[in-house]
Amino acid sequence: MPKIKSIHHVAVVVEDMEKSLAFWRDALGMELHELRDVPAEKSQVAFLPLDGAEVELVMPTTDDSGIAKYLAKRGAGMHHICLQVDDIVGMLSQLKSKNIRLINEEPHKADDGKQYAFIHPESTGGVLVELYQI
Repeated sequence: MPKIKSIHHVAVVVEDMEKSLAFWRDALGMELHELRDVPAEKSQVAFLPLDGAEVELVMPTTDDSGIAKYLAKRGAGMHHICLQVDDIVGMLSQLKSKNIRLINEEPHKADDGKQYAFIHPESTGGVLVELYQI
């Protein structure tokens, strides 16, 4: 049976990366590990690691991206929580068998080889949940 291993990250949608880093990095003192453009998602992501997890700041780089649409509709703030799993395919199969609505029925593969998929907020009590397998 697939298992959840940990909280991998919490993603926060931001309008202005530098302004947001002024809070997260400069005011809170969190280390900026990496700032990366993610062309496939039409976004820029800042990774701020903590002990065993990280905060990810996500900013749209185009007006037609999913993140831009989310920002326009809901404004800046928490976007999703990401749970690291040991078997993403097995977890998706288990969720489907329990009639959980999935955004991604098959995992996507990131440039770094990690696999990810999203669970629809309709099935989670309103929270967008991402599953990650490293």
